[in-house]
Amino acid sequence: MPCGTMRKIAFAICKVEGKTVKAQIWDTAGQERYRAITSAYYRGAVGALLVYDITKRQTFDNVLRWLRELRDHADSNIVIIMAGNKSDLRHLRAVSEQDGQALAEKEGLSFLETSALEAFNVDKAFHTILTDIYQIISKKALAAQEADSTALPGQGTTINVSDTSANVKRGCCST
Repeated sequence: MPCGTMRKIAFAICKVEGKTVKAQIWDTAGQERYRAITSAYYRGAVGALLVYDITKRQTFDNVLRWLRELRDHADSNIVIIMAGNKSDLRHLRAVSEQDGQALAEKEGLSFLETSALEAFNVDKAFHTILTDIYQIISKKALAAQEADSTALPGQGTTINVSDTSANVKRGCCST
């Protein structure tokens, strides 16, 4: 598969609040040629990691455009985390951590810096987004159960992730 091709890069399973969460991750690599088809993936996404390269200012400058794409095409409850990657290359830094944090705060996003090379904060980024998604879906399922007056006492709570949207196609998140 050529570099830059939109691809499913992983399935992941992790534990969140004692429950097993399965996730599917898609990567567009921020390539312009995939803008037309990525909007279809946004519609079913429940989470997104907006990743920029701390050594390339242009990737940071493009974050707002990708954020606008997400907000235009994804569900309004999508969990979005912004990550500055390549923190291992501090000596080549073109975007300060403070700039990243300030943009994230302004846009209401979670933020962290990562290093895929050193595996720094990568698990944390995925675990954070999966936990946030799980909590949102759990609240929706609980509210739906409480609204259902036909539920019998003692049946417990079943959370069906696929019931959160009419056109659900998971597009993100792993540990």
